[in-house]
Amino acid sequence: MKLFDLTLQLKGFPIKKARRYLQSINAKTEDDFGDFLNQQKQDILDFHLKNNQFYIQFTNGKNNFDHWEDIPVMTKSDLQQPLQNRLSTGHKSVNSYINKTSGSSGDPFIFAKDKFCHALTWAVIQQRFSWYDIDFNSSKQARFYGIPLDFAGFTKEKIKDALSGRQRFSVFDLSDEAFTKHLKKFRTTSFDYINGYTSAIVQFAKFLERGKFHLKTICPTLKACVVTSEMLFEDDKKLMEKVFGVPVINEYGASELDLIAFENPNRQWQINSETLYVEILDENDNLLPNGQEGRIVITSLFNKAHPFIRYDIGDIGILSEDGSLKKPTLKKLIGRTNDIAVLPSGKKAAGLTFYYITKSIIEDDGNIKEFVIEQLKIDTFKITYTCRQPLEAAQEEKIKIEMERYLEPGLVILFEQTSNLNRSSHGKLKQFSSQLKTTL
Repeated sequence: MKLFDLTLQLKGFPIKKARRYLQSINAKTEDDFGDFLNQQKQDILDFHLKNNQFYIQFTNGKNNFDHWEDIPVMTKSDLQQPLQNRLSTGHKSVNSYINKTSGSSGDPFIFAKDKFCHALTWAVIQQRFSWYDIDFNSSKQARFYGIPLDFAGFTKEKIKDALSGRQRFSVFDLSDEAFTKHLKKFRTTSFDYINGYTSAIVQFAKFLERGKFHLKTICPTLKACVVTSEMLFEDDKKLMEKVFGVPVINEYGASELDLIAFENPNRQWQINSETLYVEILDENDNLLPNGQEGRIVITSLFNKAHPFIRYDIGDIGILSEDGSLKKPTLKKLIGRTNDIAVLPSGKKAAGLTFYYITKSIIEDDGNIKEFVIEQLKIDTFKITYTCRQPLEAAQEEKIKIEMERYLEPGLVILFEQTSNLNRSSHGKLKQFSSQLKTTL
């Protein structure tokens, strides 16, 4: 039984239809694909100019554009308002896929996708993983991710894990004791692949190196390791491939969009041109040629529930000169690096742990605009945020409780409201950073 596909179908996501449509796109010639892309860009623009009041206001009521480059670029801050204000006519929370961005850039918001668009997302993901003989309906996954600790969220994720053939390894504890337990699971479970946050998996690889373990020898069924959500450095990739004994595949995606790029068997970071249109722009929104570094701006070609048209995702990158319109490739991604938090007990936690903590302050009313977390001392963390209304004492206390629940007791949590947050030279926020000089 194809349980993963069946689960999507039962939730109203037409995965079979989406897979057939994706195959039709893949079958197009380079010339035909150019016509398809231009038509799809125009169709999704026209749809939102007619059916989305938020986008009509965003474009100042203009109902057509002579050139694609004339369309205004939207940013995450433009979307930080109640979701109901941003949904297209006929689309509601009950008939759409609703989720939150991770806030890894410090700019969280809630978004929507129509059900066919979300099914296409999964069709693309399944196709890319199949390049490495991984089938979500049958392959066993070792999953290095976080998990909500509240009862409802925890239960929901565990059910999803069971239906998806996933064994979850928490990134909230990256100690040798935790990794020793993980290793026992690899000895007794026929995992097909590893998937999860880069920094946590790198820490696991370093643990294996220290113990002189070779994971493929311990778990012969292992085929691949797919890392996501954070920057993958070449030295770390070499280490992982050495101690895992399988290819390490670089994934780049955004929950509000789709899988953006996935490393193909030829070691090219192939962009998902089937459902997305990716541009590289300079600071003045001018299109840059392939090979030049700039802001990554993306259009979701099929999302009718919510407009993501010329959407600045907040990352900096470079498109390869040798890519084509149908198969563009990402030469370099700049950013998406998270530090490791080291705690007084010696426990370590991945920087993306703070996504699960800060979910408690991500509200649909958009009060919290941006936030960053900094580790000042081994026991002291500071949360700096911009907002419409300052956090109340009860909200601060809730965050402190969550910090101790996910990390450990006895931490000092400081809060600072500010009008502007410091950004990198590329204009990107880093949600978590540490002042500790620690070799991990």
